[in-house]
Amino acid sequence: MPGPARLAESPSRNAESDTVTQNLLEPVLTPEGWELLNSLGPYSESDSLRLNEQLRAAGHSPEVVNAALTQSRLRAKAQAKFGPFAARMLFTPAGLEQATRLTVAARHAQRYVTAGLRKVADLGCGVGADSMALATLERDVTAVELDETTAAAATMNLLPWSNATVVNADASAVDLTDYDGVWLDPARRTTSSSGTRRLFDPEAFSPPLSFVESLADTGMPVGVKLGPGIPHDAVPSSCEAQWVSVDGDVAEVVLWFNALRRDNVRRSALLIGADGATELTSNSDFGEDDDAAVGPVEGYLYEPDGAVIRAGLVADVARSIGGHLVDPHIAYICAPDLVDTPFARAYRVLDVLPYNVKTLKAWVKANSIGVLDIKKRGTSVTPEELRKQLLAGTKKATNKATLVLTRIGEERVAVVVDPVLG
Repeated sequence: MPGPARLAESPSRNAESDTVTQNLLEPVLTPEGWELLNSLGPYSESDSLRLNEQLRAAGHSPEVVNAALTQSRLRAKAQAKFGPFAARMLFTPAGLEQATRLTVAARHAQRYVTAGLRKVADLGCGVGADSMALATLERDVTAVELDETTAAAATMNLLPWSNATVVNADASAVDLTDYDGVWLDPARRTTSSSGTRRLFDPEAFSPPLSFVESLADTGMPVGVKLGPGIPHDAVPSSCEAQWVSVDGDVAEVVLWFNALRRDNVRRSALLIGADGATELTSNSDFGEDDDAAVGPVEGYLYEPDGAVIRAGLVADVARSIGGHLVDPHIAYICAPDLVDTPFARAYRVLDVLPYNVKTLKAWVKANSIGVLDIKKRGTSVTPEELRKQLLAGTKKATNKATLVLTRIGEERVAVVVDPVLG
C-alpha cells in the first residue's frame, strides 16, 4: 500500500478532535491495516460484531480491527456521494458528512474550467471531494486542510491524480499569489469524543465568511460552499448565490465571486436528479420581485423544491404556472390547472378541512384511512404525533391519504390532496 501521507506540522484546532480522528485512521495507514481494510467484503451492521471477533481471533490487534471496520462502514455510507470511488477511499465521520457529492463537485469544477482558471487552491479540502473533481478536469490543485488526520485521508484519496497536492496547513495562511482561483468548503462542524456538532454562525466557520469576502475583495475568483440555511442578509452583495438540491434534498448554497460569477445572475436554484439538472435563475436581489398574488386553495397545490424556497424564488414559480400563494408567508402555491414544472411537486386538491383533531379523526374514520402521509408548513404541529392520534383504532383500514397542514392568515387548515405522479 502507499505509505502514510507526509504532512507538514500545523497547529491543532482541537486536541480532543485530533485524538478521535487519529484513532479512526492511523491503524489503517499501515501495511497490515490497509490490507485488512481492502480485504473486507460489503459492510453489514448485523455481521460487524461477529466479524470483529473473527478478525481478533485471527491475530489482528483490536485497534486495527476497529479502525478497519469503521472505515468499511464509512465506505458503505459514502457510496451515496462517491459511488464506486468510495471503495478505495478513506474518511473521517465529519469529513464524510460535509463532503460534496461527486456529481455536484463536478459542476463546481466546471465553473473553473469555463472561467479558464488553471491553478486552483482548495482551502479546507476535507477528504478531497472537490479536489478530485478539479483534478479530473485537469486543473492543478493544491488541497489545503488544517486537521492532520483529515489531510492524511485526502492525501490517500488524491493519490491517483498527479496534478493534485495536499498541504496540511491553515487555509487562511496560504500564499495565494501564484493561484488563478480559490475554492473553499469551510469546516462547519466541531468534533469531540461525543460526536460532531453543527455550527451556524458564518463567522464560526473555519475559515470564516469574512475571510472569503476579503479574498474576493482582491479580485480573486472565489467559490465557497456553505450550508443552505444561511440567512439572505448574510449573503454578500457582490456574489452569485446558487442553492443546490439533489433528488429533492437541499445540499448546499455556493457563493460565486468575480470571474466565477455569471452575468445577470444574483440567485438561483439548481435541481439535480436522475433525469439530469434544471435551474431557475434571477438577477434581482433578495426581497425584490418576490411578491406574488395570494388566492384560495383550489385546483392544484404545488410544493416548491427546497432549493427554490431557500433562493427566494417561490414567487417566480407561482408566476410561471399561473398560480398564487395561499398565504403571503407560506411557500405553498395553488393554480386552477395542472402545469408541468420541475421546480415544484403537484397535488390535486380534494378538500379543505379546518385543523381540528376531532374533525380530522372523524374524516379518517369515515374514509377508512389506514395509511396517512402528513406534510406541513407554517404550523408547529408534529406530523408523527398527529398521525398516531388520527390513526388510533384504524388498524383494519387500508385506504391511503395525504394531508397538507398549513396556515392561511390566522386560520389553520388541513388540505386533503392526491399526489400527481410525474
